[in-house]
This record gives sequence, C-alpha cells and structure tokens, in this order.
Amino acid sequence: MDRLQAIEIFVKVAELKSFSAAATALHLSRTLVSERVRDLEQNLGVRLLQRTTRRVALTEPGAAFLDRVRLGIAALDEAAAEASSLSVKPRGLLRVNAPMSFGFRHLAPAVGAFMLRYPEVRVELTLTDRLVNLIEDNVDVAIRIGDLRDSSLIARKLAKCRMMLCAAPSYLKRVGAPKHPRDLRDHSCLAYTYWLAGDEWRFKRKSEEIAVHAGEASLRCNNGDAVAEAAAEGAGIALQPNFIVGPLIRQGRLIELLPGWRASEFGVYAVYPESQFVPAKSRALMDHLAKVYANPPWS
Repeated sequence: MDRLQAIEIFVKVAELKSFSAAATALHLSRTLVSERVRDLEQNLGVRLLQRTTRRVALTEPGAAFLDRVRLGIAALDEAAAEASSLSVKPRGLLRVNAPMSFGFRHLAPAVGAFMLRYPEVRVELTLTDRLVNLIEDNVDVAIRIGDLRDSSLIARKLAKCRMMLCAAPSYLKRVGAPKHPRDLRDHSCLAYTYWLAGDEWRFKRKSEEIAVHAGEASLRCNNGDAVAEAAAEGAGIALQPNFIVGPLIRQGRLIELLPGWRASEFGVYAVYPESQFVPAKSRALMDHLAKVYANPPWS
C-alpha cells in the first residue's frame, strides 16, 4: 500500500464527507478511493470512518488521526516548495481568524497590505468573537487578545492594549460620574458577553488593586463596538479596549472615567498550532503584523 497516497485520500474523503466527491476531486475511481481507505484502516488496526448509505463521518480515532496528518501534509507541501526553490516564497491559502471589532478595524487593513506584498497568498479571513478551535476549524493563524489560557498553541505577542472605563457626557450629566471603582455597583453598566472575567472589572492605582462586580448589567452584547455605541448614546458605563473606544473619546462622544485608576492591560497575540514546522505564509503574516503593530495606532 502507498501509505502517503492512502492518507491523502483519507483526508479528502474526511473533508468532503463523501467517497464519490473525493474520487472526483482526486481524479481517481471511487473503487480505488474506497480500497485505499480500507487498506489504511486495516494497516492501522482502527476504523477511521463510519460509513452509512447516506453519509460518511469521522470516528473518534479518525478525527484525532486527521488532525495529526493535516499538519504532516502541510509540512510535506512546504518542504517540496522549499526543495524546488532556494528561497521559500509565501504562497497558497492562508486561513486567518480574529475577533470581530479588532479584525474589522485593525486586521483587515493590515491583511490588505500583506496581500499586495505577497500576491501568491490567498487569505480566508473569518471574524468572530467566539473562541475558535484552530485545529477543528482548520485555521493557520488567529489573533487573540487577553490573558492566554494554557493550550497547545504557540503564541507570538504583537502589541498590547488596555481597557478603558468610559461613559457619554449625557450619561454623566444625568447620573454623575463614579469617584471610586466601588461606585460602579450603583451605575448602569454595559457588559460584553465574552469578557472572560464575567461581570468582574479590575482596576489598579499604584499598589492598590480592586475587583468590582459591575452590578446588574442593563445591556449585554457579544460585540464590543455595539457596547461602545450604546455607551456613546448615554445608556451607561462601558469597559472596552482602547482600540474600540479610543476614537469615540477623541471625538468627545465618550469620556474616560476614574482618573488615576488603570483598568486591565492585555496583549495582542498571533497564535498558531504547535508544530515543528511553520509554513512560510504564516511566518510572513506574523512578521508583517509585528511591523504594523510596532507602534499601535490605538495606543
């Protein structure tokens, strides 16, 4: 059995969830595709795919095997490109993921400039505030903001940002401004759904640190821009990153609160799956972003 061919066939069947579709895509007969997958399963001593008359699905061992061999195939593809050229040029499809607000405001323009520099790279950019699984969603590079949780991902710090507590002039005229973080319990607070600390907002002044429960939020939203815009209309107090509320503060639509106190600061990271091999296209994007964010426009 040609194990490498069998693995490539298995990956295509798993991705397309069909033996017939995989055969068409690979320009092979359906019989050969089916035989190669069956031979691979027999060689490994485990069933990789669950077959029915209507669908093909990965078994648990099959899903684990797929995750591992995808990295190997990517490494082989890049090694072949490196062998055929003295200088590896970034090329091919690059899948990138980022939070919605940061992606729209700061990643999309940087990606546009990157594509002009590397015309052989095609970018598939997905923006969502949901935390995606890079392996399951087949993402090459993701932008993460915050304190990174322990994981098998490799992280490269690109920049930093800070949270800013702010409210509209109309809200402050109507309700008044908090003098101390504890006063937030008596205010209308606008919450971001995916905030990892929940309703706990942290502040620091010199050696003093305090964590405040921001009360019963009058608004919860899964998008930071929406929270900031609601605050700018006078709905309440928001704690949002400076790359979102910075422009609104400069426009006078929001005012930063609690002078002397600092809210949480976070890193902006590029993360990618752990591997001994990092494709040239991924390295090139991270190098490009590191230069773009060397002097963050939101700081």
